[in-house]
Amino acid sequence: MLNLKPSTLAVGNHSVHYAWVIVAVAALMRLSTSGFRSSAPILLPRIVEVFGWTPGLVGYGISLQWIVSGLFGPTAGWMGDRYGARVTMLIGGVLFIVGMALTGTMNHLWQFYLYFGVIVSLSMAIFQVPLTVSVTLWFRRKLGVGMGILQSSQGLGPLIAVPMVLFILQEWGLRAAFIIPGIGGGLLLLFLIKLFYNDPADVGIRPLGADEDEPIRKPLSGEVAQVRTKTFLKQAQKTHAFWNLIGIHFWGCAGHAIILVYLVDLAELRGISPALAAGAFITLSVFSTLTRFGVPVVADSIGSKWVMAVCFFLQVVPVFILFFAQDAWMFYLFAVLFGVGFGGEMSAFPIINRQYYGSAPVGSTYGWQMMGAGIGMATGAILGGILRDLTGDYIATVALSLVLSSVGVISIILLPNTHSQQIPDWEDALPEGMRTVPHVAHIHGD
Repeated sequence: MLNLKPSTLAVGNHSVHYAWVIVAVAALMRLSTSGFRSSAPILLPRIVEVFGWTPGLVGYGISLQWIVSGLFGPTAGWMGDRYGARVTMLIGGVLFIVGMALTGTMNHLWQFYLYFGVIVSLSMAIFQVPLTVSVTLWFRRKLGVGMGILQSSQGLGPLIAVPMVLFILQEWGLRAAFIIPGIGGGLLLLFLIKLFYNDPADVGIRPLGADEDEPIRKPLSGEVAQVRTKTFLKQAQKTHAFWNLIGIHFWGCAGHAIILVYLVDLAELRGISPALAAGAFITLSVFSTLTRFGVPVVADSIGSKWVMAVCFFLQVVPVFILFFAQDAWMFYLFAVLFGVGFGGEMSAFPIINRQYYGSAPVGSTYGWQMMGAGIGMATGAILGGILRDLTGDYIATVALSLVLSSVGVISIILLPNTHSQQIPDWEDALPEGMRTVPHVAHIHGD
């Protein structure tokens, strides 16, 4: 017997908390969007061939997407806190379909920048920020496992999307490589949104792991939600951790953006075949998926700070290989080692937000961090493209990646421990009628 009602979900005689459905739905959404976004570097050499634009100019278009999605991150987070992730993601799904389909019709560089760099990027911010924050609301326990599943889906995305895009590219050409995934993936998103709920209280249940005597709180909305979000954000911005987390996102993303955008072109420039170069990119994605799952679980158990530091360090050391790589096996060795660090570098951020800020409305806060990530990705891609076009090779570009990621390691070391919340009394700044007394999940420390 299969009972699909969210409040009494069961498979046979085994009850299943709807939090796991939320995670599965969110993972499919993330896979449908980020997978094809991550495939853009695979298309970079083909876009250059078809339109005659330089690798740097195409890289600027990819970087523009990160700039726009980053700048839109705080707004996307606010929209999720104010109107709920479900409504916000409906807007994101429509934007994804329109942006990808229009990109498939482009003939001029400005169109690539507008369609892919702006319209698609707005949807990316929505499916990165409100989606992630909303999933965390479904867990009191096992948040690390839930986040691990969600974050690993982002790593799995390229594994599914890249072969699919390469097949479409070979059979129907470059334009179809944008149009088919855009329409197909977008329609899947719209279907999945129907299965998604913003909060356990929307379906009359408690978060997974909550005490049985905890009251089911009605989700806050309207003016109350807006005031609470604004008040918390002001309090959070007074902490050093708030600004440092934005910086860490910037440095880490600037460092690995160079690798993600230009690895395939770098390998082909060194004489590696397009198929083997794409294989190195896929290998990187495979190994990043492993740590995308494992790191949130570990971070939830022992604290996020030093887990993140180790992953950042593993994003730095393997870059030295690229200074000397000439054979395919060296690129694959790099892909394995770098993938481990890259996958774990960002996946602990939702966990550390809950460890620092508890049950507060962290949508806008996480959005600010994703702004740092987006601007960092863009900075790495832009500067990497400039250095590539100026020098004709990737030595200076690789060196820049090394430096940027190293700064991120130092920044993580300066974070406070996660054994206690940063602003546990932030609700004291609220009017009496807007305060809550939520159950506070156990916060693990370093």
